[in-house]
Formats: sequence, C-alpha cells, structure tokens
Amino acid sequence: MAHPSLSTRLNSAQPYVLSLFRIVVGLLFTCHGARSLFGVLGGTTVPAGTWPDWYAAAIELVGGSLVLLGLGTRSAAFTASGSMAYAYFNVHQPDGLFPIQNSGEGAAMFCWSFLLLVFTGPGPLALDRLFAPGEGRAANEDRGEQSAPVTA
Repeated sequence: MAHPSLSTRLNSAQPYVLSLFRIVVGLLFTCHGARSLFGVLGGTTVPAGTWPDWYAAAIELVGGSLVLLGLGTRSAAFTASGSMAYAYFNVHQPDGLFPIQNSGEGAAMFCWSFLLLVFTGPGPLALDRLFAPGEGRAANEDRGEQSAPVTA
C-alpha cells in the first residue's frame, strides 16, 4: 500500500492551517487595539476620538476580533488591510522607502496578511460557517465542485 506523499498530506491540512493563520493574525491585531484603547499589555491609551490613532485602534480591536472569530472575515480583513496600508504610507513610508528602513514591517505584514484573507476567506474553523454556510468556502465549492489546493 502506497503512502501519501508529503505534498498530499500537507495539502489536506491546508484549510485548517488557513484557519489557524487567521486566528493568530486576528489575535495579534486585537492585542494592538486593546493596548491602545485600554492601556493593557504594556501600552498607553490614546485619547478618544483622536485622528488617526483612536480610529486605528478601534479598527484593530473590532476588526481583529472579527477576523479572530471568523465572523464577517472578508469585510473585516479588507478594512484592516486598508488601515494598515494607510499606516504604512502615512506613518512609516515618509521615514524611508523600505519597511526595514522605516520600522514599518508590522504594518506591511498585517496589510498583506489581511489582504490574503480577503481572497482566501476564513477557512473551515470560523463562525462564518455557522451563520452564513456559504461564506467560509470558495465559490467553486458552492457550485458543488472541489477546490484544488495550489501546488508548485
């Protein structure tokens, strides 16, 4: 009996690893918002209503929580990605062209991570699956087709 190849085994875990990726990214983003809004985790609070800090922190807390739970994932990830693009280009980029020069690695990584989630969706371990059964799946799965994982 032939054993499945490593690629086959990894591909079968892909949807669950996507969910784990979403959970971790959402948790990290939520922590940023909680630190700025509530002064927890070694942070200081930003004054309510100040532009852009307070609004960014609110997006981090709410958007990160929604992504963490997998609820309204694509919309929350789109908003969070835009917030981090704004942060990168308006806060970090004036200090240097590349993220390594301007300390914008976090903003760039969050921006691209959330953009990835906009296109991939939340994965199978998401509240989106309970409330909107078609939301956690790719469009071709909704039509009864099986989606093939991307392979090299």
